[in-house]
Amino acid sequence: MTLPGIGTWLTRRVLLSPNKEAVVDGDKRITYRLLNQRTNRLSRALMDLGLQYGDRLGILAHNRLEFLEVIMAAAKLGLILVPLNWRLTASELSFILEDSQTETLVFGPELVDLVQEVRGKVSLKQVILLGDTATKDLPAYEALLDAQSDQEPDVAQVPDLDTPHIIMYTAGTTGKPKGAILTQGASFWNAINLYTAIDFTAQDRNLVVLPMFHIGGIGLFTLPMLYVGGTAVIQRTFDPMQTFSLLKKENISLFFGVPAIFLALIQHPDFKADMFKGVRLTMSGGAPLPVSLVQQYHDAGITLQQGFGMSEAAPSIATLNKAQALSKAGSIGRAMFHLEARIVDDDMQELSRGQVGELVIRGPNLMQGYWNRPEATKEAFTKGWFHTGDLARMDADGDIYIIERKKDMFISGGENVYPAEVENAIYELPQIAENAVVGIKDERWGEVGKAFVVLKPGQALEPEEITEHLKGCLAKYKIPKQVAFLDQLPRNAAGKVLKTILRKK
Repeated sequence: MTLPGIGTWLTRRVLLSPNKEAVVDGDKRITYRLLNQRTNRLSRALMDLGLQYGDRLGILAHNRLEFLEVIMAAAKLGLILVPLNWRLTASELSFILEDSQTETLVFGPELVDLVQEVRGKVSLKQVILLGDTATKDLPAYEALLDAQSDQEPDVAQVPDLDTPHIIMYTAGTTGKPKGAILTQGASFWNAINLYTAIDFTAQDRNLVVLPMFHIGGIGLFTLPMLYVGGTAVIQRTFDPMQTFSLLKKENISLFFGVPAIFLALIQHPDFKADMFKGVRLTMSGGAPLPVSLVQQYHDAGITLQQGFGMSEAAPSIATLNKAQALSKAGSIGRAMFHLEARIVDDDMQELSRGQVGELVIRGPNLMQGYWNRPEATKEAFTKGWFHTGDLARMDADGDIYIIERKKDMFISGGENVYPAEVENAIYELPQIAENAVVGIKDERWGEVGKAFVVLKPGQALEPEEITEHLKGCLAKYKIPKQVAFLDQLPRNAAGKVLKTILRKK
């Protein structure tokens, strides 16, 4: 049985809940009927511009209503969307556009200068400026929509769940980024998995604070809201004061962020626990969640849950049960309902509970492969199992603990050192805001640890105080031999610490 693509979600919602609020973007409040009409107009405009099934369509913009319309128009037409990170340089963006062979770009007015620089480096057939103001060579998005009918587009090839939908470029922390090809089915199964794990309903209102050029901004929980008939409340870019305001004003019930966001919120002088009063799910992912941060939120009366995912899984892989958010802090929980997870050795043999090995996964929400990277795709899969690159263990209950990225583990004097374990021990010091540990070369031991530390405002700490604290809780070989203080840790758009940059320091 072939199921229709996710572009039909809006069509179905018009039948089921046409007047339900689908999207809130500032002063704009869009019902499902209007969202579908606007998406249909956009679909027809893109067809008139010559885009056909399988063509790539780029988008470079801050979070906004139109971003969601572009996602769904691509789904209706069978186009492949290429979300672009506006924090990248023109050269980095040009690589992605050329690698994906994207020739049409939709972009926000706040990024005009960056796009003009990109156009000087790569050939684009057409560019579309979001908003209602056109220039000589930049057609306006709203004008294109106004010229079209809002009837469903008549497509030659009807998209189904096997249709490629998104090329999500990985963060590229080492070497050039790779594009993970996600089908419409990957987003469908991501929605089903989350629905099963979290009991989404049409009454849920999700705050979209993660950038929508990242899979977290799309899959957690923007598209799942459209599936269940809920509401996506869009925040353009993260600002703590605006987040506080939206949590209360918009009756937010679902809030997904990265640890850096939750750290910034709880350290903000205007933080008040009652801002989260109506939020039934507060979940973190995208980077390791310090146990100390879970405890801080718990002390404020807020349950901060851990989730785990990656671009290649659209993105959900595991969630920790809310009732165990504190008692099992440090665990990512159990694999999603329609996903299998194993801990294996280098020969793909499953390990016993408690043993450390690589986490591999298998399920319908996984990517098809890497765009134009057959060797990388072959390396990523073994007999249908995807290699996450994470070292992990599974306890007797089936809950998974990520020990470390496989590539971040280092060996000191013949002993494995997992930086995440050291970082969690450093977080026990109340003066610490953030920290990251990397392995650096050492003539005697091969590698030793170096800790990069960010202190909370107004706090002071000497390197010796950190190492003295660690002597009481870690083996000697695990204790960093060097400590450096920074104003902030380098991070990518997903909130992950860029340890490659720290190693270069």
